[in-house]
Amino acid sequence: MAVIDVAEVRTRFPILSRELDGKRLVYLDSAGSSQRPQVVLDAMDELYRHHYANVHRGVYRIAEEATNALEAARARVARFINAPSAHEVVFTKNATEALNLVAHSWGRTNLSAGDVVVLTELEHHANIVPWQMLAAERSLELRWIPATPQGELDLSDVERLLDGARVLALTAMSNVTGALPPVARLSELAHQAGAVVCLDACQSVPHLPTDVTALGADFVAFSAHKMCGPTGIGVLWAPAETLEAMPPFLGGGGMILDVRHDGFVPDAPPARFEAGTPPIAEAVGLHAAIDFLDELGMDAVRKHEVELTGYAMRTLTENLGEQLIIHGPSEPAARGGVLSLTLEGVHPHDISQVLDQHAVCVRPGHHCAKPLMRSLGVGATARASLYLYNDTDDVDALSDALQEAADFFAL
Repeated sequence: MAVIDVAEVRTRFPILSRELDGKRLVYLDSAGSSQRPQVVLDAMDELYRHHYANVHRGVYRIAEEATNALEAARARVARFINAPSAHEVVFTKNATEALNLVAHSWGRTNLSAGDVVVLTELEHHANIVPWQMLAAERSLELRWIPATPQGELDLSDVERLLDGARVLALTAMSNVTGALPPVARLSELAHQAGAVVCLDACQSVPHLPTDVTALGADFVAFSAHKMCGPTGIGVLWAPAETLEAMPPFLGGGGMILDVRHDGFVPDAPPARFEAGTPPIAEAVGLHAAIDFLDELGMDAVRKHEVELTGYAMRTLTENLGEQLIIHGPSEPAARGGVLSLTLEGVHPHDISQVLDQHAVCVRPGHHCAKPLMRSLGVGATARASLYLYNDTDDVDALSDALQEAADFFAL
């Protein structure tokens, strides 16, 4: 297995050479949005400078070039997640839209009053609210798989909760605690109960090798901007037969075969779900980001993050002791590189402001996961999230800045 040379990798990210007030930028908010390497910026610039036109319409050369670039990106995504076909990859504006697409298109077609949707307390709001909206509209029953005090899923009663369910909405990695639910096992249990699985993979795809066929989920959603790609593009994967049975999500150009006075005929997937001009340059950027990640190797990315997470947990615990709580699993190999922190007597927003004075970027707040926050008994945390361009120096800078915050507010 390759080993990531973090010092070399950092040189590929222009923003990481920046200093703030003479201090090296320490970016620890990749769970919110990652940074982008130069190859991604160059790929998008190349398209705009030399190959840009609208896609799927023009027969002139640069229009064909732009169409080919978009479809090459779709095929690249399919290979990256081991999807059987590129036609199973739908481009959306982000993962939130992808999850809403599932609830709106599949949900409205297949769910009726009294049907059960199972959610988990680890979910991001994007995999909760669309189902709550549909439940209010269709009189659905919502059940919750609870979280443990450590911020993992409590699966002691999962078979009863899944009994009679039609949907399991599940995250592949918590964006708060880094917990890694057993997706394949839960998918199998859900299918045995007659439910489909809608998987939010935003936090897992950038950090773990991903095989959608092995995961067993029926829908998988993720965003480019968390995996070294641009904002403005997300992905929904589902098997071809599932997509073919779903009606359109949005209407307009690009998603139809015919429009008459008395109605319309939708196109086949994925075009059926891509109304309007798609994110062309963003798809090209995502293609370049995937090439970059594959060059490093996703196994190497995961190995690096497990080792760095272990170092971070040891360092922060040794330096700050019992005044610091790191929410989530205690074993680095059982979690992602997401460290949600609470520091005794210091509000997370105050932590973030003090850290910013040291050019250390962390995110305070509820992280769009209020049910989990309530389960953990906190209103907010300061979240430091690690990625392939972080190293032990970044962790040390975080630890030193946290100690200064603790000392300052202890006065």
